[in-house]
Amino acid sequence: MKNKIILDLCGGTGSWSQPYKDAGYDVHVITLPDFDVLNYKPPQNVYGVLAAPPCTKFSKADTSKTRAQKDFTEGMETVNACMQIIWKLQQKGAPLQFWALENPQGYLSRFLGRSVFRFQHWEFGEENLALATKRTEIWGYFNNPTKTINCRNIPKVQTHTLGGGNIHWAKITPEERAKTCKGFAKAFYLKNK
Repeated sequence: MKNKIILDLCGGTGSWSQPYKDAGYDVHVITLPDFDVLNYKPPQNVYGVLAAPPCTKFSKADTSKTRAQKDFTEGMETVNACMQIIWKLQQKGAPLQFWALENPQGYLSRFLGRSVFRFQHWEFGEENLALATKRTEIWGYFNNPTKTINCRNIPKVQTHTLGGGNIHWAKITPEERAKTCKGFAKAFYLKNK
C-alpha cells in the first residue's frame, strides 16, 4: 500500500483518511497552517482524493444572514482549488480510483449540483453522535459506503437550533464538529480501497 497515495485535502485532523493511513497507504494531509490547497501541487501517482473544504461559507446554520448576504467567493476559492487538483490528476487518463468532496448540507449544492451520496453521522454507528444531526453531502466518483443503521430510536432533533434540539453540537467545539466520524471513515474506506 506504500505506493498508493491518498490526498486528504483540507483534511484538518486527518480523520477521514485515518483508515487509509492505518492500512499502510501513503496519506498526505493537505491542510492549513502547513499546507494550503490554493498553492498545492500534487504528485502524479495519486490513488484517491478526499476533500473536505470548510463549510462555514456554505452553512445554513448561520441564520443571522440571508443567502443574498452571504459571501460565497472565499468559500468557492477553496472548493475550486480542490476541484482543480482533482481535475489535473484526472486529465492524465483518469488515473484516480476515486475522489470525493464532502460538505454538510447547505448552499454548496447550488454550485456543484446534486450530491452523489447523503448521510447522517449516526447512520454509521456513532453512539456519541446519536443525539446530533449533521446532514452531510458528498460529490465525486466513488463507491457508496454501506450505512450500518437505518433508523434511530430517539426523538427527532432539530439541526438549525444549537441551543434547542441539537444540544450535543452546542457542547463541542467547531473543530470537533468538523471531524469526519470514525464509523463513516471506516465504511468509506472499506468500499474504496
